[in-house]
Amino acid sequence: MSRTLPTARRIEWGVRLHELPLLIGLVLLWMMLWQTVSLLSAVSGLVVAFIVMRMFYLPPVELAGRFNLWWALRYLGFFLMQLAVASCHVAWLAVRSGPPPKTSIIAVRLNTRSDFILTVVGLTTSLIPGSLVADIDRFESTLYLHVLNTPTQKEITRMRREALHIEKLLIMAVGSREEMRALQ
Repeated sequence: MSRTLPTARRIEWGVRLHELPLLIGLVLLWMMLWQTVSLLSAVSGLVVAFIVMRMFYLPPVELAGRFNLWWALRYLGFFLMQLAVASCHVAWLAVRSGPPPKTSIIAVRLNTRSDFILTVVGLTTSLIPGSLVADIDRFESTLYLHVLNTPTQKEITRMRREALHIEKLLIMAVGSREEMRALQ
């Protein structure tokens, strides 16, 4: 009678091609932390990055393999415009007199199943003043946003539409063809 033991994840000692950007980024981060660009900091950064990559395994992020410059520029323009408008709005809320603005936690169910797009939508939303990602349900593709100044349902609906618009721009810029078809 053979008894099977639970299989543990094997430690792989090589570096795969899709891991190179992470490896390079970790080495650069290591050199920035030490504020030194030298052979010793690069080699020690490689060692530390390699150990970190093997100890803290992250599943690879699957990209669609396409990039649309027009939609990427539209996304960037939308982000910069929202950044400017929201900064002025939050600054006004900070200096005006009266009671503090009402806040809400809202759920925004995204159409995508892509971890990459879900993450970038969350980051973009958090970088725009007045909103912050409180939680992400990766399996349901739902962002839970803490939103400033939402006294009525109108503002809550506007924030949901804004998050879905960010998702649409990202899908059109870097999403898969299946995700693009699902939007239409």
